[in-house]
Amino acid sequence: MKPNRIRQNVLPVLAAMIWGSAFLAQSVGAEHMGPFTFNTARSVVAFFFLLALCTVRRRFRGSAVRSWRELLTAGGCCGTALAVATWLQQAGMATTEPGKAGFITALYIVIVPLAGKFFLRREAPPTIWVSVALAAVGLYLLSVTESLTIQPGDVYMILCAFVFSVQILLIDHFSRRVDGVAMSCVQFFTMTVVSLLGAAVTAESVSAEALRVCLWAILYAGIFSSGVAYTLQILAQKDSNPMVVSLLLSLEAVFAALSGALFRHERMTARELLGCALMFAAVVIAQIPRDALESRYEQ
Repeated sequence: MKPNRIRQNVLPVLAAMIWGSAFLAQSVGAEHMGPFTFNTARSVVAFFFLLALCTVRRRFRGSAVRSWRELLTAGGCCGTALAVATWLQQAGMATTEPGKAGFITALYIVIVPLAGKFFLRREAPPTIWVSVALAAVGLYLLSVTESLTIQPGDVYMILCAFVFSVQILLIDHFSRRVDGVAMSCVQFFTMTVVSLLGAAVTAESVSAEALRVCLWAILYAGIFSSGVAYTLQILAQKDSNPMVVSLLLSLEAVFAALSGALFRHERMTARELLGCALMFAAVVIAQIPRDALESRYEQ
């Protein structure tokens, strides 16, 4: 397998694995802190983690920044979209069941291809639409165990899915032009500023006890879910088709279920196992027309 093919397939799966295990940390944060406050804390951790990584890379490899203006534009746009998306997700998790939240958030696997077709005029072969349909059904079987009703938290999650789709398409646009790690660092600096302003405007407050209880959740969400996973997403999307990458990223729902079974001793039902199987089938089918996709995408 070519190095680019490995990067485009393995990195988004690793990101999905980390995000799937991060729902527990986010739920702890939603119980004890406001959404802007929690996101400010996690993005600060992510920014300093990535700043340290950029410093080490610069010492051994030299500066990877070709245009500061383009880097700041890329990180600013992606960071603003990410700040809005994660705020909507965090706010929705306060009133929406985790299973339903995971399903609604991952609707970006449908929104990204539709946006690519109707707004970017980017065509996709029929097999991609088959994969999207299978993945959507798989996510439903895996995550939704109760009747799907529209609650305030559900509305937040639906809006979150749309904004995450925008973030994926923005990364698709900028990732080929700037260094991925540096872009991720600027992205989380932007998210810190936007989240901090949001916390100030909404007058969110936090106690020392809440910070103590949420410390592990902040560190995990900051270093792994934010600093590592979102950087892997940027690196994976470089020269990749965003429709295929979004399908791989949607495996976070599968890994969330597996994490629950491994660490919280939750048993997966036959319905959930069928959902996992359909999602894996969707990913396999999405890879079949890969060469045709890449040739068309590069035109």
